[in-house]
Amino acid sequence: MVLLRSHLPTLLVLLLSSIFSFSNSASIEENFIQCLSFYSDKAPPFSSSIVTPKNDSFTNVLDSSAQNLRLLVPSAPKPEFIFTPLNESHVQVAVICSKKLGIHMRVRSGGHDYEGLSYVSEIETPFIIIDLAKLRAVEVDIQDSSAWVQAGATVGEAYYRISEKSPTLEQDATKIVQRWQEVAPNIDEELFMRVIIQPASTANKTERTISTSYNALFLGDADTLLQVMQQKFPELGLTKNDCLETSWIKSVLYIAGFPKDTPPEVLLQGKSTFKNYFKAKSDFVRDPIPETGLEGLWQRLLEEDSPLMIWNPYGGMMNSFSDSDSPFPHRNGTLYKIQYLTLWQDGDKNATKHIEWIRKLYNYMTPYVSKFPREAYVNYRDLDLGMNKKNSTSYIQATAWGNMYFKDNFNRLVKIKTKFDPENVFRHEQSIPPLPVSRLKDRKCNKWG
Repeated sequence: MVLLRSHLPTLLVLLLSSIFSFSNSASIEENFIQCLSFYSDKAPPFSSSIVTPKNDSFTNVLDSSAQNLRLLVPSAPKPEFIFTPLNESHVQVAVICSKKLGIHMRVRSGGHDYEGLSYVSEIETPFIIIDLAKLRAVEVDIQDSSAWVQAGATVGEAYYRISEKSPTLEQDATKIVQRWQEVAPNIDEELFMRVIIQPASTANKTERTISTSYNALFLGDADTLLQVMQQKFPELGLTKNDCLETSWIKSVLYIAGFPKDTPPEVLLQGKSTFKNYFKAKSDFVRDPIPETGLEGLWQRLLEEDSPLMIWNPYGGMMNSFSDSDSPFPHRNGTLYKIQYLTLWQDGDKNATKHIEWIRKLYNYMTPYVSKFPREAYVNYRDLDLGMNKKNSTSYIQATAWGNMYFKDNFNRLVKIKTKFDPENVFRHEQSIPPLPVSRLKDRKCNKWG
């Protein structure tokens, strides 16, 4: 298995003199360009590297990697300009200049953030975007089973480049879902089997019912998988006709929902082909949800126009690491992760209705999911959990969502933030805060935190 280590370009901490100063009469963009030229050995071609609302291409560049159309409405705050560095040194200089200019910045890589925090700022304006779209190199080393991925690359691009070097790798819905909860986390370390839950029309198309579909990835052949399923999960009724033997890179396309004959090169587009208006939430489950709980869940899903739930099983390799081995803590004891989604097509018109529905569903699930804290997945960003106030990042307030995303690791991340970004340059609505100056004494970082 290849180990992926995504890393932002290293930022130099420089003690800068006041040789360079900004003009009070110049625009933010003009001052920024002057600063880039002053501190950069090789300044990028500004005609293509800085895009402002005056440019015809501004909207296309701003929207290029955004996935949640809910955050692209005209009323959403827009940046003063978008700067696209061409190499790592440009990122360093851009950070320096944003600090000297005193303008807030957002750093965008793949645009995956569910709440758009890499390209929208609700709490601080004006702001600029440093878009890492040109920094997407992927270096794969088969000998030591590692890959270095620049921060602008998407997961799809990383998978594609790895596949170039390593083409192979070692009807009662309620009752079946109930059984899946018991089986999926423990069935076989070579098998990942998730369940997708959504409403569907009945055969006569006059009513709606709940559809559960199971898609899986198995590192082996179909005959071996059938043996495993017959022994561990015969209730699903899997047959060989349900199986598709393919390369692992094509399995990435399958699990992502692309049509069967889609070429792997689509992963190199570097942006999502699936764009919707949506709101998402997440949970982690440690005990199977009883059938009564599932039946109540089905009823609530049928109330919404286009809801979707994806349940990803844990166990296996996830359990082989302790919660403290990395910032991601949702390991031992976790059966599966839930992603809740509601999608719509009419922009702002009925957004409030859909968002209120998913919040009610989230409240309904409270008795059935993790507690103290109720855990959440940071990659399914959810501002309902809390957010920083404008010009104020409070450690006490941040614990509300920090503990949900990172559990006991949150305090270790705070210490790292305090050591490497004490001025809180890299901040957003749910960023990890540095400790106040009064609390820094005798604080040290150890291990990764």
